Amino acid sequence: MGRIYDVLNGLEGNGLVRSQAASRPKKYVAVEPDTALDRLVETRKRELEQQAERYESVAADLVDDLDAADPVEGQFWTAAVGPDETVELLLERLSAADEEIRYVAGLPSAQIDIHTVGQRMLDAFESALDRGVSVSVLIDPALVETVPNDLRAAYAARLGDREGYESRTSTAIDGTFTLVDDEEVCIEVPNPLDSGEAFALIDFKDATFATDVRTVFEKQWANSTPLDFQRNAP
Repeated sequence: MGRIYDVLNGLEGNGLVRSQAASRPKKYVAVEPDTALDRLVETRKRELEQQAERYESVAADLVDDLDAADPVEGQFWTAAVGPDETVELLLERLSAADEEIRYVAGLPSAQIDIHTVGQRMLDAFESALDRGVSVSVLIDPALVETVPNDLRAAYAARLGDREGYESRTSTAIDGTFTLVDDEEVCIEVPNPLDSGEAFALIDFKDATFATDVRTVFEKQWANSTPLDFQRNAP
């Protein structure tokens, strides 16, 4: 009983009760339930927004510290197995690009949802362009024909006129790989028992190997045909 006023004053501070200060003893009355709940939700939202801002500030400081660290030298590779895992690894590496992305795509695996993955790739390319990263895409013409019309239209609308973005087609493509910043290569590995299925994605960081891959890319690029977004979009 001796602590009841502390409790009631706390409720009043949160806008859940009103008081009649002039009365002795002091009287309190609860606000309407819907009003009380709205106030509780708004208070919680403010607390979460403040917490998110603190986390974002800490994350920004950590990114600055990590960016200032010395890069890893020499060779390094990692791999992801399975369709979902390979897509996640590729998107992760695209998001790490600082200068340029060269993406070569042959016919997709039957395990891949072209619409879903194509949309995520579109978002990744657009994000890279926003960061000032150039994006060159070389794809098999047969792949273009498998892309849903609404996704073609999205690529045309969001990337067609973007500076730093180029796309071409080539029938000479054999396999799928991505070159990131001329130092990292992501190679799709087909299933040895079924070449129509993707088995894994190997991410290989090696400047010498990346240079060799770039040479192959540039030869294919020189003999490719510009992809006309307007003609290929509905």
